[in-house]
Amino acid sequence: MLAVKNQEQSNDSSMIQFFKYGKLLLIALIIIGCKSKPIKKYAGAELQNYCVQQLTDVIVYDINNPPVAGRMYAYSNLAFYEAIRPMKPAYKSFLPKLKGFSSLPQSEKNIKIDYPFSASIAFMKVAEALVFSKDSIKKSRAVLLENYAYLDAAIQTASINWGEKVAATILERASKDGYKITRGMPKFSVLKETGIWQQTPPDYEEAIEPNWRYIQPMLLDSAAQFKPARPPSFSMQPNSPYYKEVQELFAMSNALTDEQKMIARYWDDNPFVSEHKGHLTYATKKTTPVGHWMGIIAILSNQTKKDELETARAFALASMAIFDGFISTWEEKFTSKTVRPVTVIREYLASEWNPYLQTPPFPEYTSGHSVISAAAATVLSTVFGNNTPFTDTTELKYLGMKRSFPSIEAAANEVSMSRMYGGIHYRAAVENGQKQGREIGSYYNNVFLPHDSGN
Repeated sequence: MLAVKNQEQSNDSSMIQFFKYGKLLLIALIIIGCKSKPIKKYAGAELQNYCVQQLTDVIVYDINNPPVAGRMYAYSNLAFYEAIRPMKPAYKSFLPKLKGFSSLPQSEKNIKIDYPFSASIAFMKVAEALVFSKDSIKKSRAVLLENYAYLDAAIQTASINWGEKVAATILERASKDGYKITRGMPKFSVLKETGIWQQTPPDYEEAIEPNWRYIQPMLLDSAAQFKPARPPSFSMQPNSPYYKEVQELFAMSNALTDEQKMIARYWDDNPFVSEHKGHLTYATKKTTPVGHWMGIIAILSNQTKKDELETARAFALASMAIFDGFISTWEEKFTSKTVRPVTVIREYLASEWNPYLQTPPFPEYTSGHSVISAAAATVLSTVFGNNTPFTDTTELKYLGMKRSFPSIEAAANEVSMSRMYGGIHYRAAVENGQKQGREIGSYYNNVFLPHDSGN
């Protein structure tokens, strides 16, 4: 009996030991499993492409109008560049040549900093301050913090501190660029005057951002620095330049090919299009013209294998040129106050006529999309080379469409023609708008020569 009892005690002891060590083994396996969880380590341009896409998603969700979206991209991308540039001494700060910025503090040379991580922190900090849906940006920032958790604690802290210092400098300028003041300025007064902009169907919305020209430009001396040629004077006399433009657009709209319709849809980039069917209204959200060009920059940087510094430079310069482009064209729009084709054609030629695209709610001259596209293309051609062919897949997400171009300039040229195909701009608005945008882009190229990065 004693032998049996001792055997039972031995068995009990073995079971206890088994469960004890089994539990320790299970804990060890869990720890190993957690440590082996794949961590996203962004390489080269991937990090900024991620950041920009997160901002784009929020802008689309919030339905920000194009000038406001342009401001968000410009400040956020500038913050990214200024935070990452200390990686290489050749890349100098843009801020001394821009308007209204304080000097950046120097990064700590004796403290190790992960500059790409800092740049993402700076981007998200600025974006969060400018967008409406702040929780979405906070979630994106949390993902980045998790992805960079592998860094040494001291490096993490130093990197976050540097990114936040850069963001603070950028946001200081943003806080006094006139944006807040324009929120309280009077709306555009619509008066029934011949040739002057009237609210347009189907929604007859108020004019968007009539006071945007009072925002302080990044590089331009003033909103009027690159004023375009005067638009043709309103006249429905058969031999007048204006009448000829109306007739050209009307005839074009009645003979659009399938390809021309596709081009118009592809570059529509209207962030909010409403469709009316009986008593129901359907709304479609899409990216803005700026978001479309941000997508093109990501494609070009990946295709040409640009590193994170050159990619950051491209995003910053193009975003700022677009920012100034909106200020420049909005100055012209609300000076000339040119009436839209839908108003004129319905009154004088065909009362039931509709343009192929929904008319945006602001004056016609010059074409904003033409201006900012030409400005962006002029800058990007310097960075990537104008004879760089590429396939634009930006609209796959929104329209299920993609297009290929032999050059960056070719894409910008198609943008301008798309506005005529869409029936929302006359020829003078797109051609003079392109010239206006090229002048802005060239001005940026002359100030920030290739690869001198602000020297």
